[in-house]
Amino acid sequence: MKDKFYQYIQDLQDTITSKLEAVDGKAKFRQDLWERLEGGGGRTRVIENGNVFEKGGVNISAVHGPLPKAMQTYFNVGDVDFFACGLSLVIHPKNPFVPTVHANWRYFEMYDKEGNLVNSWFGGGQDLTPYYLFEEDAKHFHQTCKTACDKHNPEFYTKFKQQCDDYFWNAHRNEARGVGGLFFDHCKATDSFSMENWYGFVTEVGNSFLEAYVPIVERRKDTEYTEENRTWQEIRRGRYVEFNLVHDKGTLFGLKTNGRIESILMSLPPHVQWVYDHHPEKGSEEEKLIEVLMKPVNWV
Repeated sequence: MKDKFYQYIQDLQDTITSKLEAVDGKAKFRQDLWERLEGGGGRTRVIENGNVFEKGGVNISAVHGPLPKAMQTYFNVGDVDFFACGLSLVIHPKNPFVPTVHANWRYFEMYDKEGNLVNSWFGGGQDLTPYYLFEEDAKHFHQTCKTACDKHNPEFYTKFKQQCDDYFWNAHRNEARGVGGLFFDHCKATDSFSMENWYGFVTEVGNSFLEAYVPIVERRKDTEYTEENRTWQEIRRGRYVEFNLVHDKGTLFGLKTNGRIESILMSLPPHVQWVYDHHPEKGSEEEKLIEVLMKPVNWV
C-alpha cells in the first residue's frame, strides 16, 4: 500500500503542477529534492511571482525511521518505527478575489521493533480560504467535494465537511479559517471498509482537486482590484498564518519529526499584515466574509 500510494502522489504532483503552470501562464515551479537525515526525503515544488499565483507549493515527502519521542507521546505509543508519505499543497493567488486553497493527502504506517505492521491509516482533505465571499465559488468547491465523497459513501461528505469546519477553526479568534471543504484522519480498515477502499476514496478526492479549484481561479483571476482590497487580503492572510503556526497538526508533525523547515513553512504567504484591532466597515463585502466565518454554512 505504501508503495502504491507514494507512486500515486508522485503522479498527482506532476498533474497538479502542470495544470497550475498552464493557468498562471508565466511562472514555473522550482523543484527542490531533499533528504531527511533519519530516513526518507521529499520533492518540494514552489511557484512564486507569477501572473496569477503570488506564492504556492505542491510538495511530496516519504519519511521513515524511529518515531520521535514527542510523537510517541502524541500517539500514545512506545518505541516504534514509522513510515509516512503525503502530498501537501497551499496556493496563494495574487488577486484578492481569488481564494487561497490548501489540500493534503497522506498515508501513515507504524511498526514494532521486529518490523511487523501494527497500525496504518489514511488522512487528508482540501479546503478553501477566500478573502471575498462569492457564494457560487463556495458551492462549486463543496459540490465537487460531495460528488467525490458520494461515490464511496453517502455519509462521507457530511461527516468530513463537519470535521473540516471543526479542525480549521481559529479558536483564539473564534472564527473559521475559510469556508471549509473536507478533512479526514485516522481512516483505518474496518469490517466493511478495507484499506483498499480507503485508497480508492482518498485518491478520488485527490483527483477532484483541480476540478474543485481551477474553475474558481479562472473565474476571478482577471477581476480588477484596489489597494484596499489588497490590504484586506493581507490582513486575512495573517489569520491564515496564525492558524498554521498555532493550531495545525501537520506543521507540528513536521517540526517534531525533524522535517525540512523550508517545506513545512512553504504554506506561509509572502505578504501579510497585522493591523491592531482591525474591524471591517459595517455592511461591507469584507464584513460579509467575517459573518460567514463566524458560523459555518452548509453550502450544498
